[in-house]
Formats: sequence, structure tokens, C-alpha cells
Amino acid sequence: MFLRTFLADGAPAVLSSPEPNPQLWNWDSKIIPEPIRGSLGASMLGPQNVPVELENADLLAPPTTDSGDLPNMKWAFALSHNRLLNGGWARQQNVQSMPVATGLAGVNMRLNPGAVRELHWHNTAEWAYVLKGDVRISTVTPDGEVYIGDVTEGDIWYFPAGNPHSIQAKNTSEFGAEFLLVFDSGSFSEDDTFLLTDWLAHVPKSVLAQNFGESLHAFDHIPEKQLYIFPSSPPPVDVEADMVVPNNTPHPYTFALSKVTGATKPGGSIKVVDSRTFQVAQAISAVEVTVEVGGMRSWHPTEPEWSFFISGQGRVTVFAGASMAATYDFAAGDVGYIPPSFGHHVVNTGNTTLKFLEIFKSNLFQDISLTQWLALTPHELVQAHLGFSDETIAGLSRVKHEVV
Repeated sequence: MFLRTFLADGAPAVLSSPEPNPQLWNWDSKIIPEPIRGSLGASMLGPQNVPVELENADLLAPPTTDSGDLPNMKWAFALSHNRLLNGGWARQQNVQSMPVATGLAGVNMRLNPGAVRELHWHNTAEWAYVLKGDVRISTVTPDGEVYIGDVTEGDIWYFPAGNPHSIQAKNTSEFGAEFLLVFDSGSFSEDDTFLLTDWLAHVPKSVLAQNFGESLHAFDHIPEKQLYIFPSSPPPVDVEADMVVPNNTPHPYTFALSKVTGATKPGGSIKVVDSRTFQVAQAISAVEVTVEVGGMRSWHPTEPEWSFFISGQGRVTVFAGASMAATYDFAAGDVGYIPPSFGHHVVNTGNTTLKFLEIFKSNLFQDISLTQWLALTPHELVQAHLGFSDETIAGLSRVKHEVV
């Protein structure tokens, strides 16, 4: 049975255009890009920034399905101001660079072998993913419990808001380590954390002596200014040799995601990590996604989502309701942000595997598959909306496939 789609006044609905609206070029195309799609647009007569336009085909020549005025939902860490120090660097993305990203913010940090991100704390939760190298982390809980652990490429750690902690690169490689930090507030600033050296430098030494039960001379070598990142001797190879007391927290603050076998999907794979598998992560959850050439991460509206692209190239269309939609092109090092409930998908537009992180402001990962939704909805109702044939309806998967 096939039902035609009608408007409220009984007139047949105008059908959508059959135009497939592909991406017109990518970053390595040997062309001078122009804002032209079919019969729409015209060539540029003024100056062009060709490298940027090659990386953003769907901003210069957007698909005709894009509509409305949406806030920017893409940021490249390459455009972030970098804070260089003796021992490493840090650059960030927050609402100052992408105002729409109110729920989450991120920091990309590098430490040389042995270098330390000094003991500190902040009023946001911290979720971290190791991009390269090996890292040793430590934290103490409000109950006086301690945890020290090692993480390697593809692993994660988590610190609840307020828990003091440290991060140190191991010397297992000559380069040290690089990692991604994500915080559950879009207004987080890496420059406004509470640092141990900064705190003690601004407390009278008589108070320090009284607090620690030491003489004034015990504090003669406190730095005058914050260290933030500084060089140091590498930690012992054996993590237990670094422990003052054995770890005694109920749950670990590290998670070996690199050792988890991803769930295979028709177009790639996913690794889910949330409070069901990583119990301490009560504010942030994540999915590590791979999309093979020609595949896509299927349509899924959920909670606030902060994405980081690790390798490959992707094309994302975001639907915001009220006939508003926008399409963006992403590559390694880019950040995307999807507000709550905005439907979106990610297509692999490159010739290699696309790998990225989806990070959510929630302790549980949840999403809704558009295909599964329609497959499990009364068929005649779906046909009345979309004009699908019986064959199309029958072909919809009732099983959720996050990557197709």
C-alpha cells in the first residue's frame, strides 16, 4: 500500500529536489574553489584564501538543503592561541572561540618526557584521551583516598570536579605525550585553574608554617609565580614505585580504552565508555568512532555533543529544526559541537578511515537511530509523512547500526 503525502489543506505536498548535493571538493583537490553549485552562485572577483576554502567546501558552496542562519559549530585547534612553556604547550577551545558550545570545552596539551602539568584542581569535571605517548596521573579524593595510574595512546582518565590531580609525561618515547582534555562547561578556561604553586605563593609564610607544622625556612624555595607546565625528572618505570601508599579508591580513575575491542558495525566500529564501564565518570561519556571509506555515522539526535577528529575527513550536516540546517567539513585536529537534540550525521568523505571522538555531557551514552525509529513506527504513518514505497519501508533496519 502507498499513501500520498498531503498538506493540511488537502493539496499534494511539493516533493523535495532529487539533487544529491555531494561535497564538491576536498582539501587536496587541485582547483581554485568557487562559490558555485549547479546554476547557483557565481565566481569570486575579490581576494581568496584558497587553502581555507579547500578545507571548507560546504561553507563556500553549501548543499541546497542548507537553510537558515545557524551559529558556527566548527573550530580548528590550529586557530587557537597556543601557550608555550618550558616543558610543553597548551591550547584550548571554549565559548570564546565557539559561542554555541556552552556545554563542553576542550584543551589540547603536549608535555615533553618527564614534564609535569602541575598539581591543580578546577570546578569542572575533566575527561582526557591520550593521543600519543604515555602519561602518569595522580589524584586524591575528598575522603583522603589516592589513585596513581598510567595511561597510553587511546586510553582515558577522569577527575571529578574539585579533586586535586597531576599529569606527567613518561619517557617511554623521546617525544613525551600529547592528549585531549574535555571539561563539562563551555566557559572553562585552562588559564583559570587553581594551581598549587600559585596558591602557596599567595599565602603568608607564617600561615604556611602553622598549617604544615614546619619552620618558615621550609618554604624558602616556593616559586614566586605559578609553574603550570614545567620540566622534571621522568617518573619511575613501575607505577607502584611512585606510590606513597597503595591505591585505595573504590574504582580506578583510568580506563584502558585502547584494549577494548570495538563493536563492529556495517560501516565501521564504535567503542562506548560511560559510567556503566568507567564508574568514576559521572559527568562525561564518550564514543570512539571509526567510519570506513564510503561509510557514515548515522543520524542521531542526543544530548550536547563535543566532537574531536583524530584522523581522516568528514562531512557533517546539522539539523536545528524550524527549517534550519548547515553543513561543515572536518579534518584531523578539528572540533565540532552539536547542541542538544540537533539531528546530525557524519560522512567519511576521504580515502582513509575516519576516526573521531563523540563526547557527551552525560554519564550515559544514548542515541536514537533515525533508521530504527522509522523502521519501528507504523509503516503507513511513515509512508504518509515521507512517501516511501513498500519496498523502501521493508528495507529499513529494525536494528540500530551506529555506523553504516
